[in-house]
Amino acid sequence: MTGFRLTMAALGAAALTLTAVPAMAAGAGITDDVTMTLGKNGTLHVVEKISGASGGLKRTFITRTRYDDSNDRVYQISNVKGGTLDGDVLTVTGQTVEYDVKGAVTTSGGVEELRWFAVNGWNQPVAKATVKVSGPGQVQNLSCFAGELTSAIGCTSASMDHSATRADFEQENITPGQALTVVVGYPKGSSGGAPILEQRFSLAAAFTLNTVTGGALAGLLVLLLGGIGLLYWTRGRDARVAGHEKGAIVPVQNGHFSPPDGVRPGQIGTLVDEQADVIDVTATIVDLAVRGYLRIDEQPRQTYDAPDWMLVRMPNAPVNTLLPYEHALYDAIFDGRDAVLLSQLSGSFAAHLGKVRDALYADVVKQGWFARRPDTERTRWTTIGVVLIGVGLIATAVLAWFTTYGLLGLAVIIAGAAMAVGGQYMPAKTAKGSAALAHTMGFREYLFSGELGNVPEQHRVELFSRYLPYAVIFDGVEHWSRVVASVTGNGGQADNLYWYHGPAEWDLSKFAGSMRTFTTTTSGAISATRQFRTL
Repeated sequence: MTGFRLTMAALGAAALTLTAVPAMAAGAGITDDVTMTLGKNGTLHVVEKISGASGGLKRTFITRTRYDDSNDRVYQISNVKGGTLDGDVLTVTGQTVEYDVKGAVTTSGGVEELRWFAVNGWNQPVAKATVKVSGPGQVQNLSCFAGELTSAIGCTSASMDHSATRADFEQENITPGQALTVVVGYPKGSSGGAPILEQRFSLAAAFTLNTVTGGALAGLLVLLLGGIGLLYWTRGRDARVAGHEKGAIVPVQNGHFSPPDGVRPGQIGTLVDEQADVIDVTATIVDLAVRGYLRIDEQPRQTYDAPDWMLVRMPNAPVNTLLPYEHALYDAIFDGRDAVLLSQLSGSFAAHLGKVRDALYADVVKQGWFARRPDTERTRWTTIGVVLIGVGLIATAVLAWFTTYGLLGLAVIIAGAAMAVGGQYMPAKTAKGSAALAHTMGFREYLFSGELGNVPEQHRVELFSRYLPYAVIFDGVEHWSRVVASVTGNGGQADNLYWYHGPAEWDLSKFAGSMRTFTTTTSGAISATRQFRTL
């Protein structure tokens, strides 16, 4: 009992020097008699008898404290009698209150320590509090603290009975916001209780990388990205064409123009990159001019003037033979006018471009090159990817907040991003579309080979002009414009093409530069209509 005598002597000295708890007027406040019993399962049963209360009496329990750098210690209160518990707030309805506490026991060394805030959080001052504690074994040590929650100042008195089976504590003048904390030690294993710990949220803990989380992350990434790869392999690849030889393409036969599979430049542009974009519209405008539906008149300008062109409707042109997307573009250009400056293509022109886009996408499906509209296919898979990113963000937030597996949510985000980006490549050509593309690539090689073939001179202007819109699609305007300018005329001022007229003092030697500027300006005018790149 030597250790016990030393402990009691220290407590007595602390009581003599107590100055931290402010004094209150005699008789002011309630009286709280607390009886605590620690059971074999680590549950602390508490009975409080309260007297002297004035008005409504409430108590706010301390149910969470800091345990270490990573965890909080949680105290669970249940089985309340004599009051109602709402969260941490107890509203007293009688003069006696009972409740159970779990998580108040900690094993340290060879001692099982009970620590509980026997009196705290009352909305009225406590004039006097007495606490009696009994447990499943003999008391090994005891202490108490009064004042602020972190106070190290002892309470008014602390003692035990002669058999060391009950500890008694007493404290006077406890103001609201202060607490009386009692600590009683029992032999290890007496009650079998243990603290309840909850990991405190932190980014480092939420995204912990270890063998388990790293392996799970890698496995989930392989599963998700592998699934996306398999999806592209089965849904996004172009159908293969057996036995096709692109070298067999002969664009010119008997001096007559023969584009690949007889398709138009706008169709080819949409087939090649699977998008109906501004260059397809630009090439179609040039193609309509070459085929006699309109004429392009370059306007005279001064040194610092911006270049401009007049688009002139050709009389008696068989407009009813145009394909739907060509007709939509033709109507968008003229809109009831006989001529319009390129710089004036705005207003209703922008409204009609959506119809041109829709007609182009519908055309490539009608041709049998795609089973579904490429834009719809891209939108579908990109939307799925964006949704998957959203699911990943929510999963990451939930996993990071409640667990240490936040990295798994990142795998879903990565997979969603891969799906959103990969959605741009999901449109797949049919076997017919793949064959048409192969023909197109063969035609492109011919176009840039420099071999003009055995074309009668009288047919060269028309024939090579017919090639020019395809050169626009293949980004070879300047090269093929020089070819067109080299096969006709003598370089005089009066030289013009039947579909392209220059201003005074203009000749075909300037045609290549004019066409380069025209296609660039036209594409810019189309883009300036606030449509997306894909119209």
